[in-house]
Amino acid sequence: MSKLEGKVAVVTGASKGIGAGIAKAIAAAGAAVVVNYASSKEGADKIVDAITSAGGKAVAVKGDVSKADDAKAIVDAAIKNFGRLDILVNNSGVYEQKSIEEVTEEHYRRIFDVNVLGVLLMTQAAVKHLGKGSSIINIGSLVSRITPPNYAVYGGTKGAVDVITGVLSRELGDRRIRVNALNPGLVETEGTKDFIHSDFAKGAVAQTPLGRVGQPDDIAKAVVFLASDDSGWITGELINAGGGFR
Repeated sequence: MSKLEGKVAVVTGASKGIGAGIAKAIAAAGAAVVVNYASSKEGADKIVDAITSAGGKAVAVKGDVSKADDAKAIVDAAIKNFGRLDILVNNSGVYEQKSIEEVTEEHYRRIFDVNVLGVLLMTQAAVKHLGKGSSIINIGSLVSRITPPNYAVYGGTKGAVDVITGVLSRELGDRRIRVNALNPGLVETEGTKDFIHSDFAKGAVAQTPLGRVGQPDDIAKAVVFLASDDSGWITGELINAGGGFR
């Protein structure tokens, strides 16, 4: 039997990049998947097509995770289409570098609304349906540990996700709901293809013991582990997935 056979997952921000890789990996492991997207219906439909063509189950659902009504609707779609919810992957995120001189109120609120409020609202909507043995995986970032320049706002959001993960693991532990964060390093996606050629990225790769940029599948495999019963004794952990980069 596949690791996630019979389970149902919601993956936010799953129309491209790391989220798309996670959705496909979870489906390949046997779970039915709600592929959430904010704007790219075409991208989400492609992921659903890839999953269903391989014999899996998936549905694309539009929604802004920073809006409470949308968060509820995304979760409700899992119940309506698949009858239950076992796994929530909080992957939606806005990624942007800015120096402290460039930070604006709009920039701060936009990034914190999606990256932090979105995690809270999606979890709030999901816990009404998650039962014993369920798993919540928050996708953070190594920037919360390595604190590079020009990441005060984005890094701040990922530091908040780290703390939220620990708090919720304690808060939801008596319901036997596990909560962990997976913090990727540099991963090649549509959004980072230009950045990975920067001097900063080249320097990061040079300091990475495994000597390469990560791929979405590297992250997706770790998410499948955290979503499965194989990690049944793991909660409240911040797991680095960056090829050993410190």
